[in-house]
Amino acid sequence: MGQAPIGPYVIDRRLAMGGMAEVFVAMRKGPHGFSKKVALKRILPQYAGDPDFVSMFIDEAKLAAQLHHPNVVQVFDFGEHGGELFLAMELVDGTNVHRLLRVINTQDEQVPLDTVLYIVGQTAHALAYAHRLCDEDGEPMGFVHRDVSPANILLTSSGHVKLTDFGIAKCATQRQRTEDGHVRGKLGYMSPEQVMGRAMDGRSDVFTLATVFAELLIGEPLFGTGKELDILIRIRDVDLSHLERSVRRIPRDVRRLVEAALARDPAQRPTAKELAESCDEVRRRRGMSHGPNRLARLLARLDLIATEPGNIPPDRGTALLDTSLLSPQAEALIGEVGATAPAIYTVRLADGREIGPVSFPRLVQMITSGKIHSETLIRKEEGAYEPATALPELTRFVTSPALQWKLDELRLAERGGELRGASLVPIVFNLMKTRATGVLHLWDGERRKKIYFENGKPEFVASTDRRELLGEFLVEQELCLRMEVEMALALLPRYGGRLGDALVGLGILRPFELFQAISQQVRQRLLEAFAWRRGRWAFVPNMRSHEETFPLGLSYWELLREAIETAHADELEAALAPLWERRLRQVVRPSVPRESFDLPPTWVSLIDSVQEGRTAGAILTRAAAEDAIDLEDAYRALFLALACGFVETFDGPSPDAVDEG
Repeated sequence: MGQAPIGPYVIDRRLAMGGMAEVFVAMRKGPHGFSKKVALKRILPQYAGDPDFVSMFIDEAKLAAQLHHPNVVQVFDFGEHGGELFLAMELVDGTNVHRLLRVINTQDEQVPLDTVLYIVGQTAHALAYAHRLCDEDGEPMGFVHRDVSPANILLTSSGHVKLTDFGIAKCATQRQRTEDGHVRGKLGYMSPEQVMGRAMDGRSDVFTLATVFAELLIGEPLFGTGKELDILIRIRDVDLSHLERSVRRIPRDVRRLVEAALARDPAQRPTAKELAESCDEVRRRRGMSHGPNRLARLLARLDLIATEPGNIPPDRGTALLDTSLLSPQAEALIGEVGATAPAIYTVRLADGREIGPVSFPRLVQMITSGKIHSETLIRKEEGAYEPATALPELTRFVTSPALQWKLDELRLAERGGELRGASLVPIVFNLMKTRATGVLHLWDGERRKKIYFENGKPEFVASTDRRELLGEFLVEQELCLRMEVEMALALLPRYGGRLGDALVGLGILRPFELFQAISQQVRQRLLEAFAWRRGRWAFVPNMRSHEETFPLGLSYWELLREAIETAHADELEAALAPLWERRLRQVVRPSVPRESFDLPPTWVSLIDSVQEGRTAGAILTRAAAEDAIDLEDAYRALFLALACGFVETFDGPSPDAVDEG
């Protein structure tokens, strides 16, 4: 191919190329006829100067070089040539689990049970070794692979199993370069904690290996196919319906092993070592002792053993992520309509004033922020003025109850009142406790917010505050550039007016990144509502948003605790002032268990210190005197206890008064 040598390696041919890196089959020659074939990986020349990709590549090399195990692809060399870094790895002659599954499915076969247990057990041994790694001081490194997927489990022509691709692996001792709110891993092969962007340890790898385990058994992806957001939700909820449909053809002992590794709670999963030993034990008990030979014969029969060696399939990328801004389809769209929306709309307000010309995104923003409504007259280009309802591109916005800000429906409110500092907490608690369905209106002058509840859970939050719009949120959180949001806004009509869909369609956000962003945005909108220090509220029952929503996986009880943690201490003090001389007692059976709130130990201790008949003032004074809890925290703990029904006031004698008498 005429490729110039890379360091001491002579290039034979390119093996694979991903978005940011390429892999070659290369030969290193030495004296006296010595030669060795390797897989040589390097960052694509155009990205070799990018410090982020270079750092990721160096991290991969450092981590992989520390792994020496028969079930792990070995790294031989790491160097620099002409300012470009390269990584020389073991060249594996064979295939991978992804290809095995694909061929098995096309031939309407099943992977034999003994081969499944062998592949999973050997991969688990590789993970167990990596998870136990310690540094030079003997301290655990906290290794997590984070990408245990079928394409990364290699199967050699001799029937051995090797785990590869450590480009996104992490150690607890490594600087957290990728902990930026983005999920790293392949869709369909992630753990619930990985989808939700939470802390991960080796048990996350166990879960993802278990998804491969299940797919080998049932012949289809465990969490299904279809819309990517749906797949992420099924992972988050550990939806095992695909596995349950195949339960009759999976032996009971194997089924228990898979289900244990797929436990929602990481603490309930076996370790990688336990999973490996369990697979070996099942094989031993069933007399399945010929793992490598059986696997090699299966690969040969299916014509999966490659005639030319290669450890990275040509149909997959490399460890480095492809962060190209646009797909070819997106580029075609941008070329067709331009990167910014044209200003072709003029708005006539009720008082006769005209605003415009404005762009479609600006028009949508005016609707969602309550500045114009469904009857507002709008002219498109040189046409006549028509109500907003007459413009098809505005249909979603002018027909969605959640995006309309007329207060007509408030006449249907069943309750309401004044908002004061922290007063929203007990209001929301009662709506959640009673499993209410409807909309909670909040307003303060021009500022308005609506929180839609379904069966007691907030499912959608609308706001007139421009800063809380999805695009602004994404820019503020540095998940998108302003230019990228503007590009997506220009294409809103093509995506039904949904910014998230446009961002995904353009390749700017991946579906799981949108999933996390929306979850974070709803959480932020809710917390902002709790910070209102004045205004009014009203709850209208049985009202629905009619907006597309999906379960967010938030712990709303913990969110109430967080709202109190961030409330102004003086507001809590003012809220408790009228109760200073009231008698308190603990509620024996609260409607919502305290454990649901994940309270700090000091809060729990203060709530436990409430003795029947003692006043709020006495409890707080004693807490301050004993210095067992910060006084502000004492206010927070007692306010939550009263607002959420752990403690109640009552009329009765005070033990302090009895002691004095």
